[in-house]
Amino acid sequence: MKDKSMTVKSRLLELLEQHKGETLSGEDIGRELSCTRAAVWKAVNSLRQEGYPIEAGPNKGYMLARESNLISAEGIRLFLKDPQVEIKIFDAISSTNLEARQLAVSGMAGHGSFVVAMEQTAGRGRRGREFYSPKGSGIYLSVILEPKGTLEGSLLITTAAATAVYKAVKEVCGVKLGIKWVNDLYKDNRKICGILTEAVTDFESGNIEFAIVGIGLNLYVEQEQFPKELQEIAGGIYEDEQSSRTADRNRLAAQIVNYLLEETRELKLSEEYVEHNIVPGNEITITDNKSSRSARALAICPDGKLLVQETDGTQSKLAFGEISIKIPPIK
Repeated sequence: MKDKSMTVKSRLLELLEQHKGETLSGEDIGRELSCTRAAVWKAVNSLRQEGYPIEAGPNKGYMLARESNLISAEGIRLFLKDPQVEIKIFDAISSTNLEARQLAVSGMAGHGSFVVAMEQTAGRGRRGREFYSPKGSGIYLSVILEPKGTLEGSLLITTAAATAVYKAVKEVCGVKLGIKWVNDLYKDNRKICGILTEAVTDFESGNIEFAIVGIGLNLYVEQEQFPKELQEIAGGIYEDEQSSRTADRNRLAAQIVNYLLEETRELKLSEEYVEHNIVPGNEITITDNKSSRSARALAICPDGKLLVQETDGTQSKLAFGEISIKIPPIK
């Protein structure tokens, strides 16, 4: 049985998010939520304790400040094409990918469901690296997908996720990013987003049972706050903290999920991924295991692999591996 006060609080937050910047009277809210004004007052106080800037005045009612930017399931659902999917919100969590995987394995959440956190204490990147995920500086989410196809197609899941982030950031933030094969996005020569795709397959058929797509997107982080090894590499969408507060984080998270589900309905390489990729045409360094070599990136292949020309003139395709490149500014 659901806790009644939590139900009122959740519905109140949804109502305030719908009318952000508008004053709603306690009487109108009570009528809309079928509860007493005392219950509304209690829910408002609870939301304020969680950090929501709700203004109030005698005989004026309540208003969620327009600049409110806390991520909530209620705020995200307003922008989702499928608002019925399961959403789990955490103030802090070790890893959204781990949580999403557990939900998928247990059958508690299916295709399109996702986990969002304000902070990851043990965020994971590719090759076992840690993904720096400080509190309040970005959007960290993991989406459960049930795509049709085999493990070979998992590369196209990653390219679809990169395309989804590109589209969402352009639409919500008005910022164009560069995509770096295979799973990163850059702005002004700095990495601002990393993607980690993990797939679980059926042993006999080789088909993907489900995939977890983890996305870590930096909005703004003080360069000095990054670990020393990342200070010359990582960055954020915005130049300062004040600007980052203008981003609608709920809408941005929702649009990333909307575009990801749209891009993965049919696994194929998108035109946007190719058009905005900053790798083809450049000299690169390929690191595979503990060895590295130089090559020239030629093109992104339809299956998502990277076509390169080796120093001896031969051509090969990369399905994985770390590449580094001197990235030109994004125009």
